[in-house]
Amino acid sequence: MGNVPTGETPSYDDSSWRLLSLPHDWSVESLKNQVPGTTIGPFSKESLGGAATGQTLGGEGWYRKTFTLSAAEAGKRHELYFEGVYNQCDIWVNGQKTYRNVYGYTTFRFDISPYCKAPGQKNVVAIKVVNEGRNSRWYSGSGIYRHVWLLHTPPSHLDDWGTFIDTRTIDQQQAGMALSIPVVNREKTAAAYTVAVELLSPDGKRVATATHNATVAVYDSLAIPLALTVPAPQLWSPETPRLYVARIRLQKGKKEIDELRVPFGIRTLAFSAARGFELNGVALELKGGCLHHDNGLLGAAAFDRAEERKLELLKQNGYNAVRVSHNPMSESFMAACDRLGMLVVDEAFDQWQEPKNLQDYHLYFQDWSAKDIRALVLRDRNHPSVIMWSIGNEIRERLSDQGVEIAGYLKKEILRYDTTRPVTAGVNKQWDKDHQNMLPLDQAFTHLDVAGYNYMWRFYEQEHAKFPQRILFGSESVATEAAQNWNKVEQYPYVIGDFVWTALDYLGESGIGNSIEVNPQENVHQFMGWPWFNGWCGDLDILGTKKPQSYYRDVIWRSRKISLAVEKPVPAGKVRKVSFWGWPEERLSWTFPGHEGKGLKVNVYSRAPKVRLYLNNQLIAEKETGELYTASFVVPYQAGELKAVEARQGQEGAVAVLKTSGPPVALRLTADRAKLAADGQDLSFVLIELIDQQGNVVYDSNRKVAISLEGKGGKIITSGSASPNDMESFGSLTPKLFNGRAMAIIRADYQSGKMEVRVSSEGVNGSAIRLQSK
Repeated sequence: MGNVPTGETPSYDDSSWRLLSLPHDWSVESLKNQVPGTTIGPFSKESLGGAATGQTLGGEGWYRKTFTLSAAEAGKRHELYFEGVYNQCDIWVNGQKTYRNVYGYTTFRFDISPYCKAPGQKNVVAIKVVNEGRNSRWYSGSGIYRHVWLLHTPPSHLDDWGTFIDTRTIDQQQAGMALSIPVVNREKTAAAYTVAVELLSPDGKRVATATHNATVAVYDSLAIPLALTVPAPQLWSPETPRLYVARIRLQKGKKEIDELRVPFGIRTLAFSAARGFELNGVALELKGGCLHHDNGLLGAAAFDRAEERKLELLKQNGYNAVRVSHNPMSESFMAACDRLGMLVVDEAFDQWQEPKNLQDYHLYFQDWSAKDIRALVLRDRNHPSVIMWSIGNEIRERLSDQGVEIAGYLKKEILRYDTTRPVTAGVNKQWDKDHQNMLPLDQAFTHLDVAGYNYMWRFYEQEHAKFPQRILFGSESVATEAAQNWNKVEQYPYVIGDFVWTALDYLGESGIGNSIEVNPQENVHQFMGWPWFNGWCGDLDILGTKKPQSYYRDVIWRSRKISLAVEKPVPAGKVRKVSFWGWPEERLSWTFPGHEGKGLKVNVYSRAPKVRLYLNNQLIAEKETGELYTASFVVPYQAGELKAVEARQGQEGAVAVLKTSGPPVALRLTADRAKLAADGQDLSFVLIELIDQQGNVVYDSNRKVAISLEGKGGKIITSGSASPNDMESFGSLTPKLFNGRAMAIIRADYQSGKMEVRVSSEGVNGSAIRLQSK
């Protein structure tokens, strides 16, 4: 870390540098020199981003990597492929400057063949990464936080990003597929090539083939068009995410010189105001969530398993769509969306030419935006999960002539590479200078095929009356308005979905979802200062645990018939105030010792017209739920069982129950996977819970636990709780529990082994769980 004046030179002595494995995010690492009152773990009061970036530091960092080419790689083309580096980075190969990238979320690649030494000789890659100033509205992380690849291809080769596979027609008997496959000729003369394609079904069977002969001019490329027919196609959808593979081979004469394998899905998209969004000809409502790119306790490090796991969690909780906010995600995230069946609104930028922070991307937009939008579309256009391209979020100049011109330019750039998906953006309200009247938003939608409305469900009917052919969706909404937003989706076909802010808690935008106890005269702030570092507005927390608002959403989305929660009581003289993005502090528990006989607010959520509430089998009351599917009761606390029951025409239906937990007796460990691949990348997420004799989780946010690992095959790379403001527990092996839970994340080594994760705490039984990497 820090400035290294000659760090790019091959002879530089880096023997004292730390050896690490990617992906790597230095902003989430504990600071070396802790200053009492100023720093805690990775957090610092000197953070330039402050609450926006979660009180973390950026700075300048250097990476160096040596490699040696083998004799078999002589004469090949060598390409460095970076999936993402935050933020500006400069790259040298053997002391020669080879590339510069400025957008921290762009995947970029470049040919380093001219700079490489002969086989057997050492090559040195040096990378300087700079994350300075105020350049983000959320936690970005710092460094090489995604994968890096060194690719070897023949000089003449197939262009993987240039290859495009599109579904043109589908019926029950067959699917018509169109392929465009660029062949790059690096011969000194024009050369004849043969492209052979096999389409393999989800179960690996060959279902279609084609070949094409072409002559490519000297130092030129030629896109080969092919049309193939797939019989009895297995369609891709969120319910059936079936993936085919195109095996593409390049031959020169009888010699095969290159091969690509490109996964793809067979599916069609259609959008209209009359029928809404249709996937494969069937109307589908988008149950969406917005997502930032970080992985909680891991920071921004984009481990494949971490990316996959968060999508698994969303699928388990009813989501079928995500809006990536507000930047391109990792390739492993996109591949997991294809594999698991998650629809994606693929977003490029959070700002254009007008800044949101002094050092953000607006400084580079003019010169780099065409390159970055090209990289996004070429990289992601073969993903069946991608259903829309988003060119921006809450853009400052959205209503100006300049903004209209930029939107048109970005759309034109997208259409150069993909005409199969609509273009959208997240558009928010804008007020006049006196903040009295909302300005017309027509300019912002000039070039959008689908209109994204941030927090504007109240205006949907009004907008539809003015623009009856407009297709729209809630590109951002808040949890407390989940019913209002989803009612519109179910009522109007032109409202194709709703995307809550957010599906999952994230670092940065600290305290945006706060629900705090204050004096009656105090105001609620949009953000919270030190020691808050977490947004705290997600349906799920950073451990992946469902928060009470998620149970409400289950009812709204009809995946759960009834749920109930109890609002945490407020001390005398205080009131609870909830921010716009927040949710009342509820507990999924009927355990409030010390409050016997005092009234507690109980919220019951159900689509039944009425619900009944019982305490220890005694009927408390029956109430209507209304259009927000909520009934609230005040219940004098008495230990035992609280039960909510649906009431339909006098008949009782589905039941939800909360019980009083007993005293804590033990810690329970649950691993999401016990067997890991010994590849240095695989992860196991081990959940720690404090439980009573019956196995109920005991809500405790003060008890410390000690986490350790014995054996070989992996190591604990981070641990902590889901608390949005317990800085001492973040990344600690002795965290405090938060609402009775904590987590340890184990990373597999490159060698097989057996290990045991242990956790202990004073006064309760500890626990251990065995893991294996192989």
